[in-house]
Amino acid sequence: MAAKKKKKTNKLVQRAQELEDAVARLFSGVSPPKKKAKKRKSKKAKVVKKAKGTARKAKKATKKASRKAKKSARKAVAPAGA
Repeated sequence: MAAKKKKKTNKLVQRAQELEDAVARLFSGVSPPKKKAKKRKSKKAKVVKKAKGTARKAKKATKKASRKAKKSARKAVAPAGA
């Protein structure tokens, strides 16, 4: 993970900063900066994300099945009077 993760800022704080910048530009006569184009995720990234999701679902399903098996085993072992 060579890329640094950008710290997320609150939407409200972000908007306030944008407005402050806009007001400062109004008085200083500086033209507004050009907006960066949004990065598009590659198809590979989408496929990897989907694969992770399916893996997680499969893991969850096996966990649920094992829990059910343990529960039924405990019931079978438990004495009838308890």
